[in-house]
Amino acid sequence: MAAPPAVEGGLVQTQLEPVATIAELRERLRGAAGVGLVPTMGNLHDGHLALVRACRAQCRTVVVSVFVNPMQFGPNEDLGSYPRTLAADLALLEAERVDLVFAPAVEEMYPPGPSGETAPAVVSVPALANTLCGADRPGHFDGVATVVAKLFNIVAPERAFFGEKDWQQLAVVRSMARSLDMAVEVLGIPTVRAADGLALSSRNGYLTAAQRRQAAAINRSIAAIASAIERGERDYAALERRGSRELADAGFTVDYVAVRDAERLTAPDASTRRLRVLAAARLGSTRLIDNVGVGADL
Repeated sequence: MAAPPAVEGGLVQTQLEPVATIAELRERLRGAAGVGLVPTMGNLHDGHLALVRACRAQCRTVVVSVFVNPMQFGPNEDLGSYPRTLAADLALLEAERVDLVFAPAVEEMYPPGPSGETAPAVVSVPALANTLCGADRPGHFDGVATVVAKLFNIVAPERAFFGEKDWQQLAVVRSMARSLDMAVEVLGIPTVRAADGLALSSRNGYLTAAQRRQAAAINRSIAAIASAIERGERDYAALERRGSRELADAGFTVDYVAVRDAERLTAPDASTRRLRVLAAARLGSTRLIDNVGVGADL
């Protein structure tokens, strides 16, 4: 006789199959306790799995969404070529004892309106969304905030887990949840890095072998800025210029190197207590982002 299905998080767990519709997901979650959510765009790596493990450690019911969100891609970005690896993702998530995987189609998340057009309501956090990466990717964080708001409404998690690699995204989501009185705790999980310091990212797979060897310079540069601040340097503009020069010399096309208030993402002022050093730069057509905290209060 076959063994009965295991029970995880109050849900009966059999072979992990994706849930494709909002109605089915809500039905499967009916009565579930301690729900945690890990939103992803799939093509999972160890960085994503660190979020899943944090969720499993803190939540009774673990839900992972896998959805390549078209709203957060610009017209010249890589939506069409973004890697979609659902079968491999499901195998990884099953090994992590995930309870439910929500993998909807675009039409499920953004259904056509009365006239047949898709025109979703947009959630925006302009004070945080229009700087740094948002300045180079207009509308990107509106797309992030909108899809995350929808996922929070669909799943109704008690906790949601995001990587600190995209610090601006984390700040936008936290601000959105706070401003809209969403009953969810938004948790940031430290960045998972390769041995040379490069932050793990699905887009690292676009790098050539030579570019991959160059890529770790982005972390070295911003870590050096953070160390300088911890030693007492306060000429942030000079540190930003130095970091930009270092990355340009290492072969990057630099979008920005910035020292910012960790919560507001503004330039530091007299009220700033915690800093974050952030950078975005390109190797060929691949855009890399990274950030590190300054390990001392100002």
